[in-house]
Amino acid sequence: MSQMIRITLPDGSARDVPAGTSAADIAAAIGPGLAKAALAARVDGELRDLGRPIDGDAELALITARDEADALELVRHDYAHVLAEAVQALYPGTQITFGPATEDGFYYDVMAPASRPPFSMDDLPAIEEKMREIIRADKPLVREVWSRQRLIDKWEAEGERFKAEWARELPEGEELTVYWSGQPGAPGAWLDMCRGPHLPSTGRLDPQAFKLMRVAGAYWRGDQRNAQLTRIYGTGWLNKKQLDQHLTRLEEAAKRDHRRLGQDMDLFHLQAEAHGSVFWHPRGYVIWRALEAYMRRAIDGAGYREVKTPQVMDARQWEQSGHWGKYRENMFVIPDEVPNVDDDGPIVSADADWMALKPMNCPAHVLIFRQGIKSYRDLPLRLYENGCCHRNEPHGALHGLMRVRQFTQDDAHIFCREDQIVEEVRAFCALADRIYKDFGFTYSIKLALRPEKRFGTDEMWDKAEAELRNAVAAAGLATPEYGWEELPGEGAFYAPKLEWHLTDAIGRTWQVGTIQSDRVLPDRLDASYVGEDGERHRPVMLHRAIFGSYERFIGILIEHYAGRFPLWLAPVQAVVATIVSDADDYARAVVERLKALGLRVEADLRNEKINYKVREHSLAKTPYLLVIGKREAEEGMVALRPLGADARQEVLSLDAVAARLAAEALAPDLR
Repeated sequence: MSQMIRITLPDGSARDVPAGTSAADIAAAIGPGLAKAALAARVDGELRDLGRPIDGDAELALITARDEADALELVRHDYAHVLAEAVQALYPGTQITFGPATEDGFYYDVMAPASRPPFSMDDLPAIEEKMREIIRADKPLVREVWSRQRLIDKWEAEGERFKAEWARELPEGEELTVYWSGQPGAPGAWLDMCRGPHLPSTGRLDPQAFKLMRVAGAYWRGDQRNAQLTRIYGTGWLNKKQLDQHLTRLEEAAKRDHRRLGQDMDLFHLQAEAHGSVFWHPRGYVIWRALEAYMRRAIDGAGYREVKTPQVMDARQWEQSGHWGKYRENMFVIPDEVPNVDDDGPIVSADADWMALKPMNCPAHVLIFRQGIKSYRDLPLRLYENGCCHRNEPHGALHGLMRVRQFTQDDAHIFCREDQIVEEVRAFCALADRIYKDFGFTYSIKLALRPEKRFGTDEMWDKAEAELRNAVAAAGLATPEYGWEELPGEGAFYAPKLEWHLTDAIGRTWQVGTIQSDRVLPDRLDASYVGEDGERHRPVMLHRAIFGSYERFIGILIEHYAGRFPLWLAPVQAVVATIVSDADDYARAVVERLKALGLRVEADLRNEKINYKVREHSLAKTPYLLVIGKREAEEGMVALRPLGADARQEVLSLDAVAARLAAEALAPDLR
């Protein structure tokens, strides 16, 4: 008689089945509808193929399309494998490497056969059609366990040098799995090595729910010294409706691209002479200054004290803080001496001291805290800095305002006692909530927990993580409404952190604000205060930011608003445009009246038709056009035209227009 095992289902019910029963068997026993809908299974929390035998007592959850996160991960993984199979079927001699699922799709790195050029966009339609053919064939996806040597022998025999290289590096005793597309060893069956899991068959994919998007160059194992491959990117979904929605979002995102709008609106530019650093134009810097003034009012009202710290600090400081060991490769380092120069360039002596441009502000704030004796009565001490930082990001990783090398953080560090942590974090949560809502964002909050490699004891991490949980609960934000979630292993090396993920106008999410509860850095940099007992104590250091960086936040705002900023942030808030030259003097008077109220107003007195002026200023995203003809000039009126195709023009008195714009131009916190 077969050994019986007990399978416990999510509703608490249990079934006794023979050992070796698969999740597919259990789904079929429950009902044909579930058997058809099931895609994979979680066995004691591990995601597995439906057909894999279960050998002992276990908790089982069947994964269907309703479990969207797991289902999308599975189908995207399978689309990647189908892509590789299609490429090799169409172009024999193609070598394959690896192809993971991504946030909204998948990719696979391949090397074209020597007989043809690298793959291009022109190849994608044929590859897509072959993929659909493989999906419609409903080929079973079958898992097998192979030995390391068998894998090596297969790849070498087939000329798959990249796969063979990877297989040779796998541990000798590790269980290595391969997946067949088709019955193992049968004609037309295709094999790849993979940890899995996979869907039961290719037919579980929707042949109309994916699209190949683009190709790009990629180096084998990400090293530019290695062979160059072609990376084929695709997007994959559970059904065609999801794909269509995604493509619509991409189209909308392209219209909102901050790089294009930044150029069209004359806000900023980037160029090779300063890789990863932004040249802010007058109009773009207006937005920066408005944000800076807004944030200063917010932090002044919350009891912060603004500071300014050096850009360059001795390497020994970074060694002591622990950043040198963790971030050295991303720091700009310079010798602490004037180098000698010969024909080959500068020469730095071997015994030179080293300095580094600061990649973050926190060690400098500890040095300010350490000046003078601090008492428990001085805490909490909240130090704020619009701190300019530099990080040596690779050129290929730079992306407009979103990923730069020079950036300014709205950075602050709160030095507090143990008994003040929860209240300080709760107050920060309330401040962040108000600020994000002022910009029209909704958000979710995540708690990033201890990483595998970290400083500090488990006891310290237990305490820090509990404090952040308690603070979010005290703020009333640890609820499904705010997307509360805990992220194992995602914390910084020195502290757990709360993360704010903003949702923009087209549903994309952006991780922006953070607060981290840190006991490590004050200890490493010897920060202390005198307690009520007269003894020295370590403060806890709360690292926090709301914008994250001004550059990235402005990029997010450009895309969120599609360049149509609310009036208080708009670089040019209104343009006074004349229809006839007889109205020029009145137009100048209107401009001066509005400027006296603090509004950013320009005049357009050019000898152009009014429709041309309307179109031009609409493209520039100017919130209001004040149109003035001969009648308006004679009657002291203004034709007020808001931005937007559906906007209704109103003819109002100059007093009414001035009052309306002045009120609307106030920042949200001043209304």
